[in-house]
Amino acid sequence: MIDVTAEVSAVRRRVGGRTLEAGEARVVSASRVYEAPLDDVWEACTSAERLARWFLPVSGDLTLHGRYELRGNASGTVTACDPPKGFDATWEFGGEVSWIELRLTPESAQRTRFTLDHIAHVDDERWTQFGPGAVGVGWDLSLMGLGLHLAAPDSINDPAEMEAWSQSPEGRRFITLASEDWGRASTEAGTPAAEATEAAARTTGFYAPPA
Repeated sequence: MIDVTAEVSAVRRRVGGRTLEAGEARVVSASRVYEAPLDDVWEACTSAERLARWFLPVSGDLTLHGRYELRGNASGTVTACDPPKGFDATWEFGGEVSWIELRLTPESAQRTRFTLDHIAHVDDERWTQFGPGAVGVGWDLSLMGLGLHLAAPDSINDPAEMEAWSQSPEGRRFITLASEDWGRASTEAGTPAAEATEAAARTTGFYAPPA
């Protein structure tokens, strides 16, 4: 049994912008504190064996300038690496390129803050349709998976089970609450409230379509 309200509330969600060489980009940021030491969280995020336990099977070279590929999902290149503080990488999916930046900060000897920024050039039509939740809810599910893994490192993530859970009443509630919180973050970043609320509802429908 997963405490959906606690899981959603554990994540700090923010929406912002950044100027890149190619122009303005949007930044979707998710941050959460884990009850685990820095080195353990770093290993969980960079070891192929452990990534497969909570995220997705990964192949390739997980070192600076190496190419990686997540099974059935994104691929990219590691563009910066500063163990155990974080790394940057391209995120190549569906013919588009965006960027991820992971930062790990110790809050005590046994507590670590995980902050992930996903940076992308997003066309206004798609942003109006879904807002930050389009990528944000996917990361929410991953951050929950990481927390479950850190609490029980020997457990193995079954993508089919996670997919089934996401369509259960409990999973649908998680997705709805997370989508709504991304809508609030979007409003705080300047999106009109009605537009952000409608985009959040469409995001919920995308991740948890009506049965």
